[in-house]
Order: sequence, then structure tokens, then C-alpha cells
Amino acid sequence: MKTFMQTKETVERDWYVIDAAGKTLGRVATKAAHILRGKHKPTYTPHVDCGDNVIVINASKVVLTGNKLEDKKYYNHSGYPGGLRERTAKVMLESYPEEMLERAIKGMLPHNRLGRAMGKKLFVYAGSEHKHEAQKPKALEID
Repeated sequence: MKTFMQTKETVERDWYVIDAAGKTLGRVATKAAHILRGKHKPTYTPHVDCGDNVIVINASKVVLTGNKLEDKKYYNHSGYPGGLRERTAKVMLESYPEEMLERAIKGMLPHNRLGRAMGKKLFVYAGSEHKHEAQKPKALEID
């Protein structure tokens, strides 16, 4: 018997919606990354983008445990001397909750072309509304 290898033409994609309200940042990120990679499918193939589309809502209501709100830092650099910008998790959660969740999820994907393609199937929204109702997404529970 031959090992099944999925090709990009045979991939069937579903849509999932994750409600992040009251959930821990890392738990939401790991579940979303798992679905984006396609590891939940029996047809998972490492070199093919066989994952599903993920919508994360209520990103502004995600929870960080311990002292992470004050201690965790997010860095950006403009490329110019003295261009390092540093923000705490508290500032990120108040001002840029979508970016905070996207960084956590995309950091768990492969850092190559395949990972960038997987990252394009991620949609994060700060509130409870999203514009993907026509795709009929399935609700995904996080323990």
C-alpha cells in the first residue's frame, strides 16, 4: 500500500471561528496554528498547505496570566539607528489586540513560504462581529 500524499489541488478547506473571550492567549494561538497547518486532518502532508481558514473573534478580550501584562514586551525596529520601539502587552492589548494575536499565531507557523501562505488564511477581529458569515464557519471550542 502506498502512503497518501496530498496535493494542493485535492485540499478541501473548511472555515472555523474561535471565540477568544476569556481564553488564554497561548491556548487560542496553539489551537489556531494547529488548524491553519492542517494537523487535525488525517490527510495532513507537511510540505502542502492543507490547513483550514480560521477566524478569531473577541481578540480584545483575550487573557494573559501572571505578570505578562507588565513584563511581556513587543519590539519593532524601523531599520534606522535608534529606531527600536518597545511596547508592553498591556499597551498592545488596549491599542492593537488583532496584531498581538496574529503575532502569537504566526510565530507558531513555519517561517518560510509555506508558513506565509498559511498565515493568509487567518482573520482576527477585536470585536464579536466578522464579515465571513457567507462561508458558514463552524464554531471551535477551546478547553
